[in-house]
Amino acid sequence: MNRSGAEPPEPTPSTGRPGADRRGAVITVENIAKRFGTVQALGGVTLDFPAGQVTALMGENGAGKSTLLKILTGDHQPTEGRVLLDGEPIAFAAPQDAIRAGIRIIPQEPEIIPHVSVAENVYAGSLPRKRGRVLDRAELRRRVAADLARLGFDKVIDPGALGSELTPAQRQLVEILRALTGDAKIIAFDEPTSSLSEHEVEALFALIGRLRAQGIAVIYVSHRMKEIFRLADRVAVLRDGAVAGVLDAAATNEEEVVRLMVGRDLSSLFVRQDVARDEVVLELHDVTTDDVTGVDLRIRAGEVVALAGLIGAGRSELAGAIAGDLPIRSGSISMNGRRLSLRNPKDAIRAGIGLAPEERKAQALFLQRSIRDNTSLVSLERLRRLRFVRRGQESAVAQEYTDRLRVRTPSIEHETGKLSGGNQQKVVLARWLARTPRLLILDEPTRGIDIGAKAEIYQIIADLARSGVALLVISSELPEVLGLADRVAVMQNGRITGELSRAEATEEAILSLAMADDLSTPALMPGALR
Repeated sequence: MNRSGAEPPEPTPSTGRPGADRRGAVITVENIAKRFGTVQALGGVTLDFPAGQVTALMGENGAGKSTLLKILTGDHQPTEGRVLLDGEPIAFAAPQDAIRAGIRIIPQEPEIIPHVSVAENVYAGSLPRKRGRVLDRAELRRRVAADLARLGFDKVIDPGALGSELTPAQRQLVEILRALTGDAKIIAFDEPTSSLSEHEVEALFALIGRLRAQGIAVIYVSHRMKEIFRLADRVAVLRDGAVAGVLDAAATNEEEVVRLMVGRDLSSLFVRQDVARDEVVLELHDVTTDDVTGVDLRIRAGEVVALAGLIGAGRSELAGAIAGDLPIRSGSISMNGRRLSLRNPKDAIRAGIGLAPEERKAQALFLQRSIRDNTSLVSLERLRRLRFVRRGQESAVAQEYTDRLRVRTPSIEHETGKLSGGNQQKVVLARWLARTPRLLILDEPTRGIDIGAKAEIYQIIADLARSGVALLVISSELPEVLGLADRVAVMQNGRITGELSRAEATEEAILSLAMADDLSTPALMPGALR
């Protein structure tokens, strides 16, 4: 059986590979270069994307992935080189040319028309009509219902819902549906699972398996290694605008991919040190909320404690209680030996507690505001004189921490929503560093960011620990937990089921504690720890 769970087609004589049907298009880029003024985004890239195969396109932010995709879809014209479709040179003057040629891209940020239905969004530009002009709504509903059922999304989206009513996951599904209308030959997915639930992810993976079997060339862009090794036949790695290597997914591993992406081994990403002090910064005693029960936990200055657990274990809820966002029913929270009364997040901030939440876009950042505005958000009371914010001092603080964390931006006045995921996370961290917290809670600090940005976040965590900040890190990635933590506290069903020292912590030991009270729970991939 193939990765989608379906029976594979018979191997074709031309390739001997299941699903590699040459009826689909093969797109090739030869010596593609692209310059924007003095910036060389791509330099001499040669790659092919075979029919009936999933090619994972990987690289750090800025490696050239987006530029290459935009050349394939007609958004950019190459400075040098050419694109071949089925061996014939082809040039796209505009995205519509690429669409007519059967090339589709599903962008990371969906483009949805808010005031029309899902069905009309899917078939925008090719709506069925009767008597030449009148929209045939019955035929439109029939087509979209059939598409949803065929693709396995009929239970998760209403074709009559308005675009403005859709969740982020549903918006992503509309983009997928739109891309699959018509005669698609090449489909590129750009971080397609970033807002999908587990059920929706499984439906998407099954769909990609069917596309492969139909002979469609699939390009898959993701920072999530487990997705890559589950789906991909080949892994093409870009670094600094050039091809660093093309690997057979079945014959390589995560360490080799990372080495091609960043030029160093995965083990070097983590900065292991022992800088914890005797001073206890945070102490929880028998803390109980609506979601957690009887939690005891201590974190010392300079110590990195990781919270691990399966989905619904209560880790984010415990973080919310410590940060004053969720009410505590009983028990106590103390900072440096002083018992706290946390009525709201302001009380926690004043006590020296910071929280970088899991959903940085929805819960932490004002995406339409500048880096300066976002960085100074929790420090405004320190920057005020009488009732007015001292703008010069605010800018100086924002510039200091933007420089210190190496946020890649033209200026501190740049719109935060236009930054990459890794740089957005750095802005969240800059906000808290400017406040000089004693305890910093990081909930999924590297979710959705590339390997290079992860390495920089890990270094920031190490630097904070060295400066004496106590850190509570929640992560769904076991290698990250093991690489960062001095101590691992494992949760299940709202309780801490055990703690492991750095020497004791292994993937097996963590999973054993995470499933301690539910032996019927099926074995889960480390990435399922949430």
